[in-house]
Amino acid sequence: MSGTAVLLIAHGSPQRIEDIPEFLQNISRGRPMPDAVVREVQHRYSLIGSSPLTRITRQQADLVARELNIPAYVGMRNWHPFIADTLRQMASDNVGRAVAVCLAPHNSRTSVGLYKKVLFGAGAPFVIDFVEEWHDRPLLVQAFAEKLRAGWAEACREQGGHVPVLFTAHSVPTRTVTEGDPYEAQTRETAALVAAQVPEIGAWSFAFQSQGMSGGEWLGPTVEDTIVRLREAGHTSVFLQPIGFVCDHVEILFDIDILFRQFAQDLGMKLYRAESLNDSPTFARAIAELVRSRLATCETNVAAEKIE
Repeated sequence: MSGTAVLLIAHGSPQRIEDIPEFLQNISRGRPMPDAVVREVQHRYSLIGSSPLTRITRQQADLVARELNIPAYVGMRNWHPFIADTLRQMASDNVGRAVAVCLAPHNSRTSVGLYKKVLFGAGAPFVIDFVEEWHDRPLLVQAFAEKLRAGWAEACREQGGHVPVLFTAHSVPTRTVTEGDPYEAQTRETAALVAAQVPEIGAWSFAFQSQGMSGGEWLGPTVEDTIVRLREAGHTSVFLQPIGFVCDHVEILFDIDILFRQFAQDLGMKLYRAESLNDSPTFARAIAELVRSRLATCETNVAAEKIE
């Protein structure tokens, strides 16, 4: 008998440095990457040990499965377990309908759009309800707000005063936004919603991080430029709240914890950041609530079709 399931989709990340070249070729869809890019990515992975992305995503899936009491699967676009392999496993498990949720709540054709293309290009033999965006879901906002409030309060205690907050999200090529991509507006909206739940932070800033190594213009302002501006305004510390990421991985553990922290230190500043959502029960509830709402809508539509 066919059943209902959840499919969590993420970027994917290898655990071993030796797998970086193959991983990068998966991202570029077979186009060779310059040796300098490969070496730089390997260097970054070497500094953090390995990426915990897959492990944490599986943990998040387990939490969601317990919340909903239905199976939750994990599929990655660029590394194991690949989306196509996971779909085959789901078919083998007699899944008849799945709600697919990208662990990138903000809709961009450079992320969510690519996941969607791979997902539906794999030809799953069951019905898939794909969630395009969920950046403003109340429980997602609450999960970020919980991490912000706890981490920021501790930073303020350590500094003995107010620490300015800087929200960040992954940058995308500027042309995607000028061509109508909603990503920038959605990331800024999430930041505003989270800030509204933690009004004690006062005024806050927003920047885009992890600009790509490829050519062309990427969305800004950058984190580095924003930190410089805060230093020029007399601040000696800054608290980063990444709202474009839902778990620890290279963009958190290297870009923020190593690169930006050293950049701030060189300016005489102390950089703090909020803990990632990772195994947050509120975050698991956010996904579960989203899935419930999609399933309820589907059932309502089916009922309406029967009446007609």
